[in-house]
Amino acid sequence: MNSAPTISTPASTNIFSLGKYPTNFITIESRTCGFSSKVSPFSPPKPLLICSPTETGEFPVLLLLHGYLLYNSFYSQLIQHIASHGFIVVAPQLYTVAGPDSHEEIEATAKIINWLSEGLVHFLPPQVNPNLNKLGLAGHSRGGKVAFGLALRKSNLTTLDISAIIGIDPVDGMDKGRQTPPPILSYAPHSFDLGGSGVLVIGSGLGEIKKNPLFPPCAPKGVNHQDFYNECCKPAYYFVAKDYGHLDMLDDDTKGIRGKATFCLCKNGKCREPMRRFVGGVVVAFLKGYLEGDMRELTGLREGREMLPVELQRFECLV
Repeated sequence: MNSAPTISTPASTNIFSLGKYPTNFITIESRTCGFSSKVSPFSPPKPLLICSPTETGEFPVLLLLHGYLLYNSFYSQLIQHIASHGFIVVAPQLYTVAGPDSHEEIEATAKIINWLSEGLVHFLPPQVNPNLNKLGLAGHSRGGKVAFGLALRKSNLTTLDISAIIGIDPVDGMDKGRQTPPPILSYAPHSFDLGGSGVLVIGSGLGEIKKNPLFPPCAPKGVNHQDFYNECCKPAYYFVAKDYGHLDMLDDDTKGIRGKATFCLCKNGKCREPMRRFVGGVVVAFLKGYLEGDMRELTGLREGREMLPVELQRFECLV
């Protein structure tokens, strides 16, 4: 386990800015890392990046799943934004190379959720306690597909109850009729049986537009955020940011070949910071509402009383 220095953040009540809690990043190697000295009896089934408040308290937990062929570290700024508002964010590295089938990722996510109750507390600061009765599950892109797949019980494993489900520009394959296994969308309106959990779907207005003729769009029509929202039941919230792309919620600087590719493969907005702040703020408002019972920010978003860092292309809700 590696524990990074505490990151102090300015006190703020604005959901689109860093919150009042100082935070700390922790990296944990998985139990499959052989004889590494960093592996403990409580090590998780997959490597984890965790961001936690450092102040004394009990905090809800959000599991955040990365997109296709991306690294969990590419979401560090988004993760810190959410954690600074009083949440423990756990971001696994589900794979480094993967084919089209995401069954293994769904099973791995189920194992990680089951590990949380026995292992997470051993890696957090002693004054920080996770509240696993308040558990959220979020995923970006293919990670969104995996999150919905687990919530729709496409795993053979029973897991802790999930109170809030978030799809950040979720994608179910290449095109309608070209879904990757297991298919999540059935194209039957309001058909998702999610056990009454609250659902948030965030979409990108540029995600369905090609970057150039050589590459397909990163979030194609027929398998993207709109289709996921169409199958949601109450309660569900749907936000689409107009001038931002499929990867614009990642860190400003994503390193390495894969990091550089995130600027080349998808149609992007002018810069990532506004979209990242928007995603972070909406996620915080939603988690406060459905994990903590505080609906004030979410109601403010519904009623147009919050100043947004992006222009919305679309907003709907089922409540």
